Parts: sequence; C-alpha cells; structure tokens
Amino acid sequence: MAIRHRLIKTSPQTVWGVLADGSRYGEWVVGTSTSHPVRGDWPHKDAVIGYEVRLGPLRLANETVVRSCDEGDGAFAVELEAQAGFLGSARIAIELRPWGDHCLVIVDEHPLRGAGGALHNMGVEALIQVRHRAMLARLAKVCEGDAAQGLGRPVPHTAGRLPGAGGGRG
Repeated sequence: MAIRHRLIKTSPQTVWGVLADGSRYGEWVVGTSTSHPVRGDWPHKDAVIGYEVRLGPLRLANETVVRSCDEGDGAFAVELEAQAGFLGSARIAIELRPWGDHCLVIVDEHPLRGAGGALHNMGVEALIQVRHRAMLARLAKVCEGDAAQGLGRPVPHTAGRLPGAGGGRG
C-alpha cells in the first residue's frame, strides 16, 4: 500500500477548497491533463469527475467516483475510486488534518481491480510513491498559491455540481 504525507503551509480549509473543485484535478494530479464534473455534487458520495490522461498523441478518458466523503471539524477525508480502463481501478484515500496553522495531507492508494491489482508488486509500489511525491508537491504549490492570493476559502458544497444534476451529501 502506497502511503505518503506532506505538510502544506496553509489551512485544511484551503486545501479542501482545492480538492472540492473537481475541475482543478488536472492542476495537481500527476498524469491528468484535464478534469471536469460528470454527475453529482463533487466531492460527495457517488459524485463523478471525468479526466483525461495524455500519453503523446494518445488521449485516454477515465472517471473517478467518490466512495465516501467526510467534512469534519477542521479535518476532511475523501475516498475515491479512480477508473483506469484496462488497468482496472484504484482506491485513493486523501485525509486532511490540521497541524498547527498548516495542513497535514495523507494519501493512501492501492489497486482494487483489473490488471493493476493482478500485477501489483514492489516495483509498482515504488512508482506510486514517486508519483505521490510529485502529486503532493503540485498540490502544495496550488494550495499555497491560492492562500497567497487570498483565495484560501472553502468552496461552497455546490462547487463542481452540474446544472440540474442530482446528488446529495454522503
């Protein structure tokens, strides 16, 4: 299981504001070029965002589904299932904890289904760790940049919701 953490020098609310905007995943998720809401009330249970991965001229479209979401007392957690076509899917849990004036972000990812699960080994685990290191660095840059620009406020719970889309809090 690939678990990595990073201290981000802004509040958990600011980090949650970025995570709660399904259209911003392309800014910080390594390998993702764009993302957009598909259905539901992101990041609440059963909401879905679509994303695109570009590998040279190849473009792969996939989706990520929220399996659980907890907006607690200054701490936040979301569990996602990222679909990766023939590779299967992965569980990605992101937990935000207050750490003084900052936010401790903990990411825990492991394959669930498909080829990713069948071929999971220490080599794959090492690649996931490298990806997480880069992803958390990008997330820190985005969140700390938002805070420096005064954008460090939580996104309303309707952010990322499609007009007329159903979905409720999870």
